[in-house]
Amino acid sequence: MDFISILSIFVMACFVGYYVVWSVTPALHTPLMAVTNAISSVIIVGALISSAAAGVAIAKWLGLLAVVLASINIFGGFAVTARMLAMYKKKER
Repeated sequence: MDFISILSIFVMACFVGYYVVWSVTPALHTPLMAVTNAISSVIIVGALISSAAAGVAIAKWLGLLAVVLASINIFGGFAVTARMLAMYKKKER
Protein backbone atom coordinates (compact mmCIF):
# COMPACT_ATOMS: atom_id res chain seq x y z
CA MET A 1 0.00 0.00 0.00
CA ASP A 2 1.21 3.46 -0.74
CA PHE A 3 1.34 6.36 1.68
CA ILE A 4 -1.82 8.09 0.38
CA SER A 5 -3.93 4.96 0.95
CA ILE A 6 -2.66 4.50 4.49
CA LEU A 7 -3.14 8.21 5.26
CA SER A 8 -6.71 8.21 3.92
CA ILE A 9 -7.58 5.14 6.04
CA PHE A 10 -6.13 6.88 9.10
CA VAL A 11 -8.10 10.08 8.48
CA MET A 12 -11.35 8.16 7.94
CA ALA A 13 -10.74 6.17 11.14
CA CYS A 14 -10.23 9.44 13.05
CA PHE A 15 -13.55 10.84 11.80
CA VAL A 16 -15.45 7.62 12.53
CA GLY A 17 -13.90 7.35 15.99
CA TYR A 18 -14.75 10.96 16.78
CA TYR A 19 -18.41 10.61 15.81
CA VAL A 20 -18.79 7.25 17.55
CA VAL A 21 -17.33 8.46 20.84
CA TRP A 22 -19.26 11.74 20.95
CA SER A 23 -22.59 10.05 20.17
CA VAL A 24 -22.38 7.69 23.16
CA THR A 25 -25.08 8.30 25.75
CA PRO A 26 -23.93 8.83 29.36
CA ALA A 27 -25.51 5.50 30.40
CA LEU A 28 -23.13 3.64 28.09
CA HIS A 29 -20.04 5.59 29.09
CA THR A 30 -18.89 3.27 31.88
CA PRO A 31 -19.11 0.04 29.81
CA LEU A 32 -17.36 1.80 26.94
CA MET A 33 -14.52 2.85 29.24
CA ALA A 34 -14.21 -0.72 30.51
CA VAL A 35 -13.81 -1.96 26.92
CA THR A 36 -11.20 0.67 26.08
CA ASN A 37 -9.26 -0.23 29.22
CA ALA A 38 -9.29 -3.88 28.13
CA ILE A 39 -8.07 -2.92 24.65
CA SER A 40 -5.29 -0.81 26.14
CA SER A 41 -4.16 -3.72 28.28
CA VAL A 42 -3.91 -5.87 25.15
CA ILE A 43 -1.84 -3.09 23.54
CA ILE A 44 0.54 -3.15 26.52
CA VAL A 45 1.01 -6.92 26.27
CA GLY A 46 1.60 -6.69 22.51
CA ALA A 47 4.07 -3.83 22.91
CA LEU A 48 6.02 -5.74 25.57
CA ILE A 49 6.18 -8.88 23.43
CA SER A 50 7.17 -7.06 20.25
CA SER A 51 9.79 -4.87 21.91
CA ALA A 52 11.32 -7.88 23.67
CA ALA A 53 11.62 -9.78 20.39
CA ALA A 54 12.92 -6.81 18.39
CA GLY A 55 16.57 -6.56 17.53
CA VAL A 56 16.44 -2.93 16.44
CA ALA A 57 16.80 -0.21 19.06
CA ILE A 58 14.07 1.99 17.55
CA ALA A 59 11.57 -0.86 17.94
CA LYS A 60 12.37 -1.07 21.64
CA TRP A 61 11.83 2.69 22.05
CA LEU A 62 8.55 2.56 20.13
CA GLY A 63 7.46 -0.35 22.34
CA LEU A 64 8.29 1.71 25.42
CA LEU A 65 6.31 4.63 24.03
CA ALA A 66 3.33 2.36 23.35
CA VAL A 67 3.45 1.02 26.91
CA VAL A 68 3.61 4.53 28.38
CA LEU A 69 0.74 5.89 26.27
CA ALA A 70 -1.47 2.85 26.88
CA SER A 71 -0.76 3.08 30.62
CA ILE A 72 -1.84 6.71 30.65
CA ASN A 73 -5.00 5.69 28.81
CA ILE A 74 -5.76 2.92 31.30
CA PHE A 75 -5.22 5.03 34.43
CA GLY A 76 -7.15 7.95 32.93
CA GLY A 77 -9.98 5.60 32.03
CA PHE A 78 -10.16 4.30 35.58
CA ALA A 79 -10.17 7.85 36.95
CA VAL A 80 -12.98 8.94 34.61
CA THR A 81 -14.99 5.80 35.36
CA ALA A 82 -14.63 6.32 39.11
CA ARG A 83 -15.77 9.90 38.74
CA MET A 84 -18.77 8.86 36.62
CA LEU A 85 -19.79 6.22 39.16
CA ALA A 86 -19.44 8.73 42.00
CA MET A 87 -22.01 10.92 40.27
CA TYR A 88 -24.62 8.17 40.64
CA LYS A 89 -24.07 7.58 44.36
CA LYS A 90 -26.60 9.01 46.76
CA LYS A 91 -25.27 11.89 48.79
CA GLU A 92 -25.31 11.49 52.56
CA ARG A 93 -27.16 14.20 54.45
